[in-house]
This record gives sequence, C-alpha cells and structure tokens, in this order.
Amino acid sequence: MPTIVIASPKGGAGKSTTAVLLGTELARAGADVAMLDGDPNGSLTLWAERGPVPARITLHNAITEQNIVRTIRALDADGSVVIVDLEGVASRLVSRAISQADLVLTPMRATTLDATIGARALQLVAEEEETLGRSIRHAVVFTMTRAIRSKQHSGIEASLRAQGIDVITPALMERAAFSALFEYGGDLATLPAQGNMKAARENASDFASAIYARLTEKREAA
Repeated sequence: MPTIVIASPKGGAGKSTTAVLLGTELARAGADVAMLDGDPNGSLTLWAERGPVPARITLHNAITEQNIVRTIRALDADGSVVIVDLEGVASRLVSRAISQADLVLTPMRATTLDATIGARALQLVAEEEETLGRSIRHAVVFTMTRAIRSKQHSGIEASLRAQGIDVITPALMERAAFSALFEYGGDLATLPAQGNMKAARENASDFASAIYARLTEKREAA
C-alpha cells in the first residue's frame, strides 16, 4: 500500500491538519490507515488523545531517524496506507521518510514566505531522487486558503505549475472545523458543528479524492 509523506521545513504550514484530514477521509472510505507522528510537537498524538481514534486508523509515535524506515516498511507490508507527519525542519529524519514515499505532499500557505521555504522540501525530494536513482512523486497543497483567491496566491500557483510542479486541486480552505479537530479529536463526521460543516466535509472529501487519484495513477503506471 502507498506511503504518503507530508513534509515542509516551514512551521505552521498545515502539515498535521493535512495529515489528519487525509487519514480520516481515507479511513472513512474503507482504507486501513497507519499515521506516523514524526513531529516533536506531537500534533497527531494530541489529536488522537482528544477523542476516540476513528475506526481503521492506528497511530504510531516515538518515530525517530533510526526506526522510521523499518516502521514504514512493516506497516506497508501489513497493507495499510501509511501517512507520515514530520517535523518542520530539513533533517535526516525527513530525508529518510522521503526515501520511502510513493507521494510527498508539501503543504504551504499562499504567501511568498511559505513558497520560498516550501521550495526546500521540493529540493529534498530532488536530492533523494538523485540518491535513489528513481523518481518520487510529489505535489504542493495550498492550505488555509480563502474563497476569494488573492493575486499572490494565483501568482505563486502559476509559477509552480510553470516549473512542472503538481498542485493539488482543491486546496484546503481555512475552515473552523479543520482546526477544531485538534480540540475534539475524531473526524469531520463526529465533530460537533463548527461553521459550515457541509462545505468543510466536501472540501476534505474532494481533497482526499484528488490524492487517491494520484496514487491510483502511480500504481497503473507501475
């Protein structure tokens, strides 16, 4: 089963939110999901402690540079979709996780600062591709976006696409429900009403479907 690594050297870019939304949506669709908390801040662990962990999801913490490759391979062999949430720095732990990835997602806010720092994650992918002698599929996902897109957002996205970088559509919107997952735990189906729940659920579902489509394309190409 695929391994999805969520990596960005920029703190506050939405890595853990992306991981929780993707993991819970895939689990609701029937996949077995193993979520690895490789961030010293322990955001996934905090989410899991706030409420019942949804069915079909297992959480694994205490992930280190020494055990991450072994852990990913063991869970992959068990047939789980593996989602790895990483620390917000460029480190050996991040590089080792990327080396095992079928897809690397780089969350970023639609700002010049996030795009500049996020580019370092794309460079890490390129370095691992060179070391391994194979391509690693990767994509950018914009997070905390607004319904009315700014000129800055449009310009950054156009620049990424011009460089041949995959950009996930839809972006993850700024939704009260998304941040509330770390207060209540669980998933969007069990979360107490927070803002426009219908729009939040549709956004998360469409995002997960876009990721699933890319993973399916990779398997068919193989």
